Amino acid sequence: MGLESALGQGYLTTKLDTVVNWARSNAAWPMPMGLACCAIEMMAFAGPRYDAARFGSEVMRFSPRQADVMIVAGWCTYKMSHAIRRIWDQMPDPKWCIAMGACASTGGMHR
Repeated sequence: MGLESALGQGYLTTKLDTVVNWARSNAAWPMPMGLACCAIEMMAFAGPRYDAARFGSEVMRFSPRQADVMIVAGWCTYKMSHAIRRIWDQMPDPKWCIAMGACASTGGMHR
């Protein structure tokens, strides 16, 4: 007894295509917040080598009102944190933030 006959009419394949198409249509639009040298790596991520387009995130939005994800790349000083918070507050809900790089995640060499 084959998988097709057990599930009938390709049910599993159809549902998988539906989930993939739903994920592509509801892709998160990133807003880059390049603060230091990690911003160079973020630019490389947006390029064709890593193919962020397959996740629907190839379009960087530079307006916080159009973005879903803020990517903070680099070391954030205390003075800069106020500006980042103001931009964060302008983003619509639901929203997410990603710390990219060693400095943004753990303080890096500036810790």
